[in-house]
Amino acid sequence: MNYSFLSIKNFKQPLNNIVLAEGDDSRVIEAAVAASGDKIANCILIGDRDSIESQATAAGWKLDNIRIETPETSQHTARYSETLFQLRAKKGMTEDQAQQLVLDPLCFADLMLQAGDADGSIAGARYTTGDRIRSAFQIIGVAPGFDTVSSAMLMVFDAEHHQRKHSMIFSDCALVVDPTAEQLAEIAIASIDTAKRLLDEEPRVAMLSFSTAGSAKHDMVDKVREATQMVKSAMPDLAIDGEIQLDAAVVPEVCARKMPNSKIHGNANVLIFPDLNAANIGYKIAQRFGGAKAIGPIMQGLKKPANDLSRGCSAEDVYNLIGLTALQV
Repeated sequence: MNYSFLSIKNFKQPLNNIVLAEGDDSRVIEAAVAASGDKIANCILIGDRDSIESQATAAGWKLDNIRIETPETSQHTARYSETLFQLRAKKGMTEDQAQQLVLDPLCFADLMLQAGDADGSIAGARYTTGDRIRSAFQIIGVAPGFDTVSSAMLMVFDAEHHQRKHSMIFSDCALVVDPTAEQLAEIAIASIDTAKRLLDEEPRVAMLSFSTAGSAKHDMVDKVREATQMVKSAMPDLAIDGEIQLDAAVVPEVCARKMPNSKIHGNANVLIFPDLNAANIGYKIAQRFGGAKAIGPIMQGLKKPANDLSRGCSAEDVYNLIGLTALQV
């Protein structure tokens, strides 16, 4: 298993420790074995040891470098239970409730991250996005300076038919349904940080709309324009255009006609969509019709890297998210 995005990155030595909550899922086991073998990360699988080992044996996967933690028998369970109780006591959680919840693999994995026993956490192969974000929000918490937890997709255009091989950030594709101007600005700022960590070039941001530079009048356009101004005020040296249509954002010739004074000149590598409808549809069109590879969702605005998978993910998707999470640390 290999991937061009990961092959050009230099991973830290010693490797970061990435914990995977659905450790007894065959896709997760396969990906963890591959990522460990390729020296992408040290992987920790949460789940029933017998199930994990029997699946690995049947498939011929070697677990030599894989750590397995079973919440019911782990030496860390009591400590994590106390941590959970301290985190949630003011919200009404009892010690008995904490002792039961810590046995949930997702809760256990995020407590491992919160405690510093792992550097990044991944879930979502079986858990819903709602479950995943709730756990991260309650256990890991929101990073200073942010009020909004958002998401991004790393979109890799490396198929044979792609004339230009490159990667882009699309946001917010999974979490914030109808962001306010303030939330949209936060999403953009978080996505810029994601781009700086994952792309090999400086961010060039397009705040997308159905209007370019005042070509249409509507409240939805006003929201994008206001958010753009907020980002510009916070990051005056940033290359950013908004509001701008997609064709002007990514085609230099169109940009020259529609926005002659553009800062990104039709070469955007960070696309900020005006709402979840547009972002989710947009990345899936690029993936399914355009042949782009989609890695994520990457969760943004948290204190530590805790990322989400699609329940329809493949082992390759898990492998790539392991690598991406390791790079976020």
